[in-house]
Amino acid sequence: MYKQILVPVDTADIALAQPAIAAACALARGSGGSVRLVNVLPMTPVMLAEYVPPDFDTQQRKAAEDALAALTRECGIEAAHISSTVRQGGIYHEVLEEAKAMNADLIVMSSHRPAMRTYFLGSNAGHVVRYAKCSVLVVRN
Repeated sequence: MYKQILVPVDTADIALAQPAIAAACALARGSGGSVRLVNVLPMTPVMLAEYVPPDFDTQQRKAAEDALAALTRECGIEAAHISSTVRQGGIYHEVLEEAKAMNADLIVMSSHRPAMRTYFLGSNAGHVVRYAKCSVLVVRN
């Protein structure tokens, strides 16, 4: 059914992503598909650049790659069917770009229960649901 599944992961809140990862892995196992985990690092604001170490972006990327690598090993899918990547930029924009680049036919993402502020301001999950060119499964925590 679904052959290319993308799972956005916030490495600062792995527990939030776990249900989405589990759902994506189960779907991939059932259909012989592949799962790709993606983490999006925010751009370091220019105003803060002088206050962080020169290799701050490199450290952040390495930490995110290590966290995603650990998650891929724990997923229970053959190594050939799971991969990960780290992108940098706006969260929902980069998730949509990764989905387009990998030709995803499903995005599985976790979302907190809606709070009053997200009804008015929207959330990254809301943006992905609205603008994705493929199906999106939102797993509530």
